[in-house]
Amino acid sequence: MSARADRKWAELARDLEFTRLPELRRQAEGWRNGLAGLTALLAVLGLLKGRDNLDDLPAWARSTATGLLVAAFLLLLTGSLLAVRAAHGVPGPEIVLGGQALRRWTEAEVARVTRALARAAVCCGLGLLLVVGTLALAWSTTEPAAKHLVRLRTVTGEVCGELLSADPQRIVVRGEDGGAATTAVPQGSLVSMEPAASCPAG
Repeated sequence: MSARADRKWAELARDLEFTRLPELRRQAEGWRNGLAGLTALLAVLGLLKGRDNLDDLPAWARSTATGLLVAAFLLLLTGSLLAVRAAHGVPGPEIVLGGQALRRWTEAEVARVTRALARAAVCCGLGLLLVVGTLALAWSTTEPAAKHLVRLRTVTGEVCGELLSADPQRIVVRGEDGGAATTAVPQGSLVSMEPAASCPAG
């Protein structure tokens, strides 16, 4: 490496002391915007869709999912506030005019901004993990849609299965096992039809 390149790198290293804080502020603004967007998205989804989706869960899963969503929202909100603090600082006393005082304040502020950004990143990661955990819990515990089982008594016997369709000509049912086989019962042969909690095996 040439002496000229060495001098250039040395100059950049010296300049970094004076540009580090503005650069950290710009990074913090990006984190602030991203976290604010995630927090708003989570809040909107929770208000608009959360109640309907959670109603399909068992009671224990509904309570757990609600707790996870609230915790995720709080973490993302905390991360947003930390990013705002890192991007803009906090109101404080005026800096005493003087090179050494300004240098000490800048060094302390760089340390505070770095810590705030690190904590904001942790809050963001944990919040997203809780959202993913909530989705996994919802997917794994959502109860399947109830089948409309019926028991049909006809002049030739009895048919039990999931009601697919009914019209003036026939009633179509499918076996409770959810297979592709269906049975069409003509209305003329129907004696009675009643709901069934389950169908006999076989």
